[in-house]
Amino acid sequence: MISIVFSKYKLQLAILGIFLILLIIFTIASPKVFLSIAAYKAIFTTLPITIILAVSLVYVIVCAEIDLSFGSIMGLSAWMFTSLLFLGKNPILALLFGLGIGCAAGALNGVLVTKVGISSLVTTLGMSFFWRGVIMVGTQGHGAALVTIKGTPLYNTFVGRIGGFPVQILWAIAFAFISWLILNRHRFGAHVYYTGDNKESARMMGVKVDRVKIIAFAIVGFASAFAGIMSVLVNLVFWPTCGGGMLLPTLAAVFIGGTPTWGGVGTVFGAFFGAFIIGFMETGIIAAGLTGFWTQLVYGLVIVLSLLAHRFLRRERR
Repeated sequence: MISIVFSKYKLQLAILGIFLILLIIFTIASPKVFLSIAAYKAIFTTLPITIILAVSLVYVIVCAEIDLSFGSIMGLSAWMFTSLLFLGKNPILALLFGLGIGCAAGALNGVLVTKVGISSLVTTLGMSFFWRGVIMVGTQGHGAALVTIKGTPLYNTFVGRIGGFPVQILWAIAFAFISWLILNRHRFGAHVYYTGDNKESARMMGVKVDRVKIIAFAIVGFASAFAGIMSVLVNLVFWPTCGGGMLLPTLAAVFIGGTPTWGGVGTVFGAFFGAFIIGFMETGIIAAGLTGFWTQLVYGLVIVLSLLAHRFLRRERR
């Protein structure tokens, strides 16, 4: 029984093992940091944003597509959310509107990819610049403070504290669990895998490939909006650059987690712990006395090595 479980989930167990090994190494290198509860509270404040983005991106990449616009959709949704709050609208209405904008922006990506026939790389790259430009033109580069929302029910629900730990880590875990259920226990998840593995065969099986891809992009848009609004609530300020630095760490988390770019393969569990690896890696590098410049070098190296490892393991399985 143990050998069967290990064989079935060896990739997930390997990712979890890597995280635990890194955590042990970082603890040995910087015991004052990683044996302190305060360090984990700080990490769990921003880590949920990476988790939510990475988990949602699994859907698109398993479909053999890519989305590079999620950072800009984060900023767009956060801007819409902030704007409605400044107009005196109900915070719940502002939240729903921001989430709706993100979902629509993601679905638009899917429509351009499936109905117009533009590659997802070019489409989402172009939309990333477009939405960021819309934000910059609309705000003229000015941010907005949201100090007055601190302590409100909306704030406490999404970024409050329970026992000193940030609530948003619970939201990230819940989002990851629901995403795992959909991808692994629902018919839509099976259609996502069929689409990424061979879309022509999927069509012959009755799968509506275009609809599956549009929904996958919409999920990324929704998650991006949620992450953007969460970022605004955490910082109590909106900046036009919101989401601008999330591309590399999010992609790194997804690829480390066992979701390569060629489609048909991917795991929410892996993306979840891939985000943990990335989040703890940055803290560990800085705590070890290295400068922040090392983080990008390590991210790039880890992405390349992960893709090579997944390619090798896939050939081995075949």
